[in-house]
Amino acid sequence: MRELRPRKIGVLALQGDFKEHAASLRDLGAELREVRTPGELREIDALVIPGGESTTIARLLLAYELHEPIRGLGARGFPIWGTCAGAIMLGTDVRTLDRPSLGLLPMTIDRNAYGRQVDSFEADLDPGPLGGDPLRAIFIRAPRIRSVEAGVSVLLELEGEPVAVRYGSLLATTFHPELSGDSRMHAYFLDQCVASAEREEVARDVS
Repeated sequence: MRELRPRKIGVLALQGDFKEHAASLRDLGAELREVRTPGELREIDALVIPGGESTTIARLLLAYELHEPIRGLGARGFPIWGTCAGAIMLGTDVRTLDRPSLGLLPMTIDRNAYGRQVDSFEADLDPGPLGGDPLRAIFIRAPRIRSVEAGVSVLLELEGEPVAVRYGSLLATTFHPELSGDSRMHAYFLDQCVASAEREEVARDVS
């Protein structure tokens, strides 16, 4: 059997807090690539879409001709993690976004649903599958996941509402794990979503 290939993780570097994600992933031993062109997508094994401004990210994906390549990869099982604005981009039903989302993760999600910048907050979450102590989550102009469809697993909740969900190799969080100094969500993405996709590819290769 072929060994799993090294983890080369791309971070979409068009706008937002991509450097913070890159630092967290490097600390966990991942090899990082900043992604700004379609060609750079061919060099990675997974992609993180960071927090930022969702309308800006949506427009830049189109301007840099990344929208369709990323959408195509995600539809074929490529691991993608979206945080805050990135989670908005993954949703299939996104309210008040003036450009198309990637439409990959079957959920309804509202932009800026907790209010304006001054309404940003932090909260301790039950860590669920992450284990350990409560997870400190930072919500900045955060979206809210209103509903998810069949096949979507809710990983973490805040007051009964999903704030972290998984759909196959896709992961979405409405908060900012890259700002908290806690790398458990990054480790989950590597150890569950990315590794799972790698194992499935190995299985296809030897079947």
